[in-house]
Amino acid sequence: MRRARARAGGVHRDPAAAVAAPATVVLGRPGMCEGEFHGSVDVVVSTCEELPFSELLHHPAATAGRLDSVRALRLRRRDAGDLALMRAEQLERDEMVVAFVARLLAELVRSGNLVLVRRVLCAALPWVTFLPPGDVDMFVQELATVGAGAASLDNLAPVAVLLSQWRHTAEVHADPVLLEILTREPDGDLGPAPVPDPDR
Repeated sequence: MRRARARAGGVHRDPAAAVAAPATVVLGRPGMCEGEFHGSVDVVVSTCEELPFSELLHHPAATAGRLDSVRALRLRRRDAGDLALMRAEQLERDEMVVAFVARLLAELVRSGNLVLVRRVLCAALPWVTFLPPGDVDMFVQELATVGAGAASLDNLAPVAVLLSQWRHTAEVHADPVLLEILTREPDGDLGPAPVPDPDR
């Protein structure tokens, strides 16, 4: 681990603290926005560590203590989906960042500067390059709307679904053969359509 202290004048690193506690970052400087802002947060270098779920059951205190050096723990389970363990304050920080990004994207879209929005999206999501221009505009609008709504509900699942759907669309456009198959008009008459079952 490295301890980094960021100030208005730059970043200073202390090599002697390389194996010390999580890095501390001081954000802000006098005169920001309408007043002075100073904040101090602990930044964990490692993102995630994987452990068997049994580790938490047999050694709960030691397992929870690992969160001092990693952002979250992924607990693997044999007969069910994996679980994630993180500190409540880390979850709150993540939610704050997500809400900020959603609002920022919504304001970027409302500004009308779609060239900048496309540039940002292509940098963050390189597969957007394969989408036609019209689809990119539609994706931007949907992402801004769904992102703002999901952040207000503290539920990011709709954003994940939207990103997955548009990524699959980009995969189709990236493959000319697959695109031709999916967009080709069917040959001949496919016959009568069955009458829907009203009981279903």
